[in-house]
Amino acid sequence: MMDEQQGFSYLFGSNAPYIEELYENYLNDPNSVDEHWKQYFSELVLQPGAVERDVAHRPIQESFANLAKTRATSAGTVDENMLKKQVGVLRLMSAYRIQGSGAANLDPLKRKPPVHVEALEPAYHGLSDADMALKFSMGEGDFADMADKLPLSEIISKLKQTYCGNIGIEYMYIPDSNERRWIRNYFEGSLSTPKFSAEEKRDLLKQVTAAETLERYLHTKYVGQKRFSVEGGESAIVGLNYLIQHAGKDGVEEVIIGMAHRGRLNVLVNTLGKLPRDLFAEFEGKAEVKLPSGDVKYHMGFNSDIATPNGPMHVTLAFNPSHLEIVNPVVEGSVRAKQRRRGSDGRAQVLPVLIHGDSAFIGLGVNQATFNMSKTRGYTTGGTIHMVINNQIGFTTSDVRDTRSTTYCTDIAKMVDAPVFHVNGDDPEAVCFVVQAALDYRREFQKDVVIDIVCYRKLGHNEGDDPLLTQPMMYKAVSKHPGTRAIFADKLVAEGVIKPEDAEGYIQAYRDALDKGEHVEQTRLTDYESKHRVDWSKYAGQDWREAVESGLPAADIQRLADKFTSVPENFNLHPTVKKMLEGRKAMAAGEQPIDWGMAETIAYASLVTNGTAVRISGEDSGRGTFSHRHAVLHDQKREKFDQGDYVPLKHMSENQADFIVIDSILNEEAVMAYEYGFACSAPDKLVIWEAQFGDFANGAQVVIDQFISSGETKWGRLCGLTTILPHGYDGQGPEHSSARLERWLQLCSEENMQIVMPSEASQMFHILRRQALRSYRKPLVIFMSKRLLRFKDSMSPLTNFTEGSTFRPVIGDTVERKDNGSVKRIVMCSGQVYYDLDKARQENGLADDIAIIRVEQLYPFPYAEAEAELAKYPNAKEIVWTQEEPKNQGAWYQTRHRLERMSKPGQIVCFAGRPSSASPAVGYLSKHVAQLKQLIEDALALK
Repeated sequence: MMDEQQGFSYLFGSNAPYIEELYENYLNDPNSVDEHWKQYFSELVLQPGAVERDVAHRPIQESFANLAKTRATSAGTVDENMLKKQVGVLRLMSAYRIQGSGAANLDPLKRKPPVHVEALEPAYHGLSDADMALKFSMGEGDFADMADKLPLSEIISKLKQTYCGNIGIEYMYIPDSNERRWIRNYFEGSLSTPKFSAEEKRDLLKQVTAAETLERYLHTKYVGQKRFSVEGGESAIVGLNYLIQHAGKDGVEEVIIGMAHRGRLNVLVNTLGKLPRDLFAEFEGKAEVKLPSGDVKYHMGFNSDIATPNGPMHVTLAFNPSHLEIVNPVVEGSVRAKQRRRGSDGRAQVLPVLIHGDSAFIGLGVNQATFNMSKTRGYTTGGTIHMVINNQIGFTTSDVRDTRSTTYCTDIAKMVDAPVFHVNGDDPEAVCFVVQAALDYRREFQKDVVIDIVCYRKLGHNEGDDPLLTQPMMYKAVSKHPGTRAIFADKLVAEGVIKPEDAEGYIQAYRDALDKGEHVEQTRLTDYESKHRVDWSKYAGQDWREAVESGLPAADIQRLADKFTSVPENFNLHPTVKKMLEGRKAMAAGEQPIDWGMAETIAYASLVTNGTAVRISGEDSGRGTFSHRHAVLHDQKREKFDQGDYVPLKHMSENQADFIVIDSILNEEAVMAYEYGFACSAPDKLVIWEAQFGDFANGAQVVIDQFISSGETKWGRLCGLTTILPHGYDGQGPEHSSARLERWLQLCSEENMQIVMPSEASQMFHILRRQALRSYRKPLVIFMSKRLLRFKDSMSPLTNFTEGSTFRPVIGDTVERKDNGSVKRIVMCSGQVYYDLDKARQENGLADDIAIIRVEQLYPFPYAEAEAELAKYPNAKEIVWTQEEPKNQGAWYQTRHRLERMSKPGQIVCFAGRPSSASPAVGYLSKHVAQLKQLIEDALALK
């Protein structure tokens, strides 16, 4: 078609000056010419050899004329006017680097006229049309040192092509000059212009075709069914495929992807190689039922080994609920675990890729926290590649006055100085070009980088939505848009890369394969197994009663204590810490009862010494919120921030496993999600997340609901994450009393979690060792009393740690009677309230009348052990569940039916505790004391 147009005689001869004038006007303002000429001039850039960002010629001609009239400056003198212009040119170049993205051609819908950025006008910097032919010096490295001097017209042309084409770059806010220089050279050296071969372009078109055709095929085959189409953003699929195919050249062997539901089905089929017939079975409700609950098809994960030019690439798509961005820290934690398993090359070999929606990226706080972790010691993964499918709408909200308070949805990434590469989604070549730039940047600087694919959403939020109800203007533009595939196909036809019938042939070939439930090209390897694969079979189907030897020989405890109570020579301990270490030596020798901090430390020391790594993170995990752990010691005379700390558990033995304790960022949601992801990929390690106070975990409720409690029943994901939640009613008010036991117990079913509330230090030791040593991989939630950490009665003798000792799910009454037949009332409880009950029982002389049984494991409920203890008191008429928490909270409503099941005919099951309350605890100390007194009296029937 273009050959015919170029042959039209009316474009030449005497009409040439008129045509040139029209073209000059078009370059200055495309809307100043009529639609026919506007279309013709815009198609010129598609021609082979055409300059992508042309500039008007008239000012250049005038500039040459003026240059000829200007007399040369005398040798040895400085032309002040020329010096000002030189400064102006450098300022203009800087303006393009800072603000060029604002004038870039990014929106495929072209809903708004081109943005006029005043700082990009030469006149703004004291330059005029008369200066266009003048040659100006550029800074060192500008445009990859193409020349020492260039005419202003050529400088502007290169600036426009680099910064204002289909790619917009933001990077000048980065404080590191080496990074800025690298990005500048990368894009200016290539003028932001992809240079793919004809074969590569055909391959890109096939991928765009696959993405579009799959969506349209599903749209007609399964009318009205939700799939969250990626139509309008098909280039994201092309870019992701490009990343997987090319990341291997830098040593990447594994890619882990986190994304929400938009485009997920397309990624499953066209990227990971899921068979279309399997997807169709899910649409038709014929998929095999493998899990107790399962999940909808656009939440499911998948993993594949993909053939690439650089060898097999293991690709995992993480499972994700509808909470959009919450999967991001989960992916980062999983990546970190896999990187650690691979050793020193781990960061280069395992790459995290997070795919976002535009509104969710800037809107959801978990992204801020994930970015905040990205460069910290305990959480970095050596850089993440972020891809934003920016369809310029969030559900029904598209007005930027409502969606955000920033210019771009990607501005959140600037908090970690991550560069942002904006790209027009209608240009698959440009998308792949910036993907390669992102890969190269990550390899060079081990930092996060963001690709903003500006596109559109062809349909509603889901396929049953009518977007015209709320976005009539946007969807008029969408209805007129031919689609990315058609635009790209026309471009390749114009370039002579393909024939029109080739484009149609690609569509038909893909549809034919879908009709058979197959792929056009099979890239998934079916007979390859990575050497880094974890064998999960030994963890599947295990019972919580699996017996392990968690006790240790006394000599081993002594030997371990000798190691972790030693410090380097001339290390100046704080007096409190020095006293603590001396106390631990005495505890190991059996001279003092062992407290909770010591119990934990023995557990960790024994594990790392025998090859099981331990990872603990939380806001105060090094010291412990309540100063009980002291896993990190600090030299009181340290003078440098990066010297003077000592972690004894890292120095237990020559070939020990890792011990890592991290004082985390001040966040619960992202950090808990991160540790969940880490634990899911490291079943052989003890992974612990610790809340500063137990109720702070409510900031991570989505992680608890969607991953920890239900990940196994929905997705078959086993996870051994241990969560420590400080809990107990000590008069500290509503926010520092309850870890919300009732919420956790409400989520318990199908033996999905373990909920324990230990009352003795040795119990903490055994439960931690049991969690690591068993092959039972379920989340463990420990409700840890703050008060008991230093409460002498809760400390344990050395014999409770030695061989033959173990965790006791139920602890029977400690009173020795002549005849248990005297017991009329059985009080059952969990946690620290036991000591209040026992003290009151002693003070009131009720040892023969009342037995107190402690339920240390609330779920899975230990029926056999509890029934054995209850059977000791045949004449008891009452079973009283006693708790510190209000009646509508705590364990009562989730435990009552269990007690009734175990009770004998005629036995009454009743409650003693605080009255129902809208608040977890009272704030008045006097009221706290009065409530405690009352619940003890109720439990023991003192009145």
